[in-house]
Amino acid sequence: MKVSSVFKVKSPEIRALHLTWIAFFITFYVWFNMAPLASSMLKSVDWLTQDDIKLFAICNVALTIPARIIVGMALDRFGPRRVFSILMVTMSVPALVFAFGDTMAQLLVSRLVLSSIGASFVVGIHMTALWFKPRDIGFAEGFYAGWGNFGSAAAAMTLPTIAITMYGGDDGWRWAIAQSAIVMAAYGVYYWFGITDGPDPKAHRKPRKAAAMEVSSWADMIKLILWTIPLVGVLGILVWRIQNMGYLSTTGAVIAYLAIVAVVIYQIIQILRVNVPILKEGVPEDDKYPFSSVAALNSTYFANFGAELAVVSMLPMFFEETWGLSAAMAGLIAASFAFVNLVARPMGGLVSDRMGNRRFVMLSYMFGIGIGFVLMAMLNSSWPLIVAVAITIFTSFFVQGAEGATFGIIPSIKRRITGQISGMAGAYGNVGAVVYLTIFTFVTPTQFFYIIATGAFLSWLICLIWLKEPEGAFDEEYHVSSVDRMIEEQAALKAGQASR
Repeated sequence: MKVSSVFKVKSPEIRALHLTWIAFFITFYVWFNMAPLASSMLKSVDWLTQDDIKLFAICNVALTIPARIIVGMALDRFGPRRVFSILMVTMSVPALVFAFGDTMAQLLVSRLVLSSIGASFVVGIHMTALWFKPRDIGFAEGFYAGWGNFGSAAAAMTLPTIAITMYGGDDGWRWAIAQSAIVMAAYGVYYWFGITDGPDPKAHRKPRKAAAMEVSSWADMIKLILWTIPLVGVLGILVWRIQNMGYLSTTGAVIAYLAIVAVVIYQIIQILRVNVPILKEGVPEDDKYPFSSVAALNSTYFANFGAELAVVSMLPMFFEETWGLSAAMAGLIAASFAFVNLVARPMGGLVSDRMGNRRFVMLSYMFGIGIGFVLMAMLNSSWPLIVAVAITIFTSFFVQGAEGATFGIIPSIKRRITGQISGMAGAYGNVGAVVYLTIFTFVTPTQFFYIIATGAFLSWLICLIWLKEPEGAFDEEYHVSSVDRMIEEQAALKAGQASR
């Protein structure tokens, strides 16, 4: 697939790609519609404080992690068209409640529920995988993610202007947020009718059970359990932060911790219920896949996307304080980290397609991230600003490229459970962000960059040991196992019986 192919809009798969990245763009625009309007909110709502805004920011990511797991399961069962459309329409409701909320409880709960919209990323990853062949999937996924993810930057650039010039007044921010929610709901309806789950009905292959990810061995089942625990367990950090800010009582925190433990136990039970019968029966050789590769990609997304979310939140202040810049100039320079997304992430997928070895590309990018953050840790006011900006862009290039390379591999690991694998890896990106942002509250920027570099090098080591080159990663079609064919035959038989 060539870069110029994205302009061939009459091609069905290219049209699907554009419809899907636009959906992702809109959901991220809505997800990040609060931060650019925070100052306007504080001016118009006299009972809001800076601490309240910080709490809303925490709530804005709280449910993204479990939502990505749940949505990943729904994807494999219902297909991305229905899941994406329903997600956009339903999430417009809490967005509207937040826009017009006039009590602390309404704003808090609506923002918490709205954080589930962050799961939209994995929906489009799955849809793109259904439309593109293994040989082209890297660039397609990178283009989808790079341009869709730009929705957060677009929100920052346009929402204040919309609030002030289009609506004005004390409630301009409310109408700007409401407008984004209405656009998302409308596009959700359009997406339902405007696209299908792949070029033909056979493109979407359902797993035997969507309650938990299928594995190929008893050892892999243990690994799955161990890698599942942090996905919900990390919410304990959020509970601790909210309690420390004084917004949650000790009793409330205990209840929240017990709920987290209950969810972890439930997930483990589901893993056992799905996999024990399968493993006892025996997994056919042609249906096996290495879960170690999934674990390795979980670590890469923890180290690359987690680092991106964490660094973007602290980079403006880092430039402002280190080089004595104005807030506007520091923000503009820091924005270069996000702007690189438009090119670097598609390029990461493209390189993964062209090199003929996706594992080598992944290793190269993760090592580059480590080097980049080591260089950023060495920055201080004695360095020329232009050099600091160049190093920041260099680091961002590897961070975004690694994200593209990660999802250039995922669709080829196990086609039938692409949604669940994408959901798990995507969730680990948010786990990384929570962990890194929590660490940042205790360290200096220099120490922070060294810690992120260490995370990248550890992920590189995990990939070196565990990551396997996917089977048929550059084939014309995805691998179809005997179990895939059996599931397809059973579905056809049920459909035939239902039509009689």
